[in-house]
Amino acid sequence: MAVRWRYTSMSDSTLVRPDERLSWGQMLALGVQHLVAMFGSTVLAPMLMGFDTNLAILMSGVATLLFFIIVGGKVPSYLGSSFAFIPVVCAATGYVAGHGANPAVDLALGGIIVCGGLYALCGLIVMWAGTGWIVKLLPPTVTGAVVATIGLNLAPSAVGSVSGSTFNGIMALVTVLCIGSMAVLTRGVVQRLLLLIGILIAYGLYFVAANLMGWGTPIDFTPVEAAPWFGLPTFHTPTFQWTAILTIAPVFLILIAENLGHVKAVGEMTGTPLDRYMGRAFLGDGLATMLSGSVGGTGVTTYAENIGVMAVTRVFSTLTFLIAGILAIVLGFSPRFGALVHTLPVPVLGGASIVVFGMISAAGVRIWMQNNVDLNDHATLILISVTMILGAGNFSLSMGVIQLNGIGTSMLAAIILNALFSNRHVRKMLERN
Repeated sequence: MAVRWRYTSMSDSTLVRPDERLSWGQMLALGVQHLVAMFGSTVLAPMLMGFDTNLAILMSGVATLLFFIIVGGKVPSYLGSSFAFIPVVCAATGYVAGHGANPAVDLALGGIIVCGGLYALCGLIVMWAGTGWIVKLLPPTVTGAVVATIGLNLAPSAVGSVSGSTFNGIMALVTVLCIGSMAVLTRGVVQRLLLLIGILIAYGLYFVAANLMGWGTPIDFTPVEAAPWFGLPTFHTPTFQWTAILTIAPVFLILIAENLGHVKAVGEMTGTPLDRYMGRAFLGDGLATMLSGSVGGTGVTTYAENIGVMAVTRVFSTLTFLIAGILAIVLGFSPRFGALVHTLPVPVLGGASIVVFGMISAAGVRIWMQNNVDLNDHATLILISVTMILGAGNFSLSMGVIQLNGIGTSMLAAIILNALFSNRHVRKMLERN
């Protein structure tokens, strides 16, 4: 497949389309900007799950290139670590954020691969049948409730990871304030990198408090000094276990909703509908998730952070993502960089987790608002309330080899209740009452 980008300049056009490019120097700079935009989340997600950060960065680059090939270079998007996997991976493996490498990472990988397989299968179906069935199965009421539940389910873990001492609790709150300040007091590119910059500021404050003033556990830089500049990341072999698979695999529904929204958003911003590439986008993301999971990486998704960068720069050239993917692969082969990332203190990571999980829940509420979901409707209220309480309370079901945690049961309940309430006879009965 050969992709050709027509040269244009910002003086000739206010918008650079997916099949256009600027000068090579400008394209390189834009590729670096996209690399920075994805960096904070793509690094944070594997740390919260106990995965190898270098491998996650490496596979995000590989995933982006694979996605580029499958969509024929027509859909501009960067694929990075998905936050939707964090609660289900932690639930399936019993991992608590900030406690080093996840000893049960192989179990999570099996679930991630199956999730990617189901996602890719949906892509093939969409290529054949269109997107109408997805919209019917996952209307905004369902997707909003499930997305909100994902953040709420892991809230106890985020708070519990920093409640061991007063100092840890204070530093977690300081981290929250640093990230919050970036969101409220800054604009432009700095605001879009609020997680990364907020964490770096909190990291510096922790270093002063612990290493210089002796108020907490000092940061140990010995592993950084011992790590080589270049080398291979840590690869893992997946293990397929029913419990982990049934806990993690349903996340493909969330990835579909994310990708659907992102492709439509880019189409609207460029003035060129991209719906005909939707199936290929699902297929590319699903295969990329399978490939990443097969070697020890996280599940991936299209990144809203990078879509935001495109909205600001008005440069939608797919060439920028080709460049960003290659740069990510190069960065993934630096063990010293990975060792530096792992010096991030538990309280700082815990504070970032509080913000991230809260943002996930808020994203669910935003889905309802953007789609004018009627919260006065009885059926809608029942669906949302049941879904969120099952997820937040971690309501689990065990039926032989089939075991579902709170997220699995809440997602299943949302889909069943939506199908039930969509029945016109049930709808009429609810309206009479």
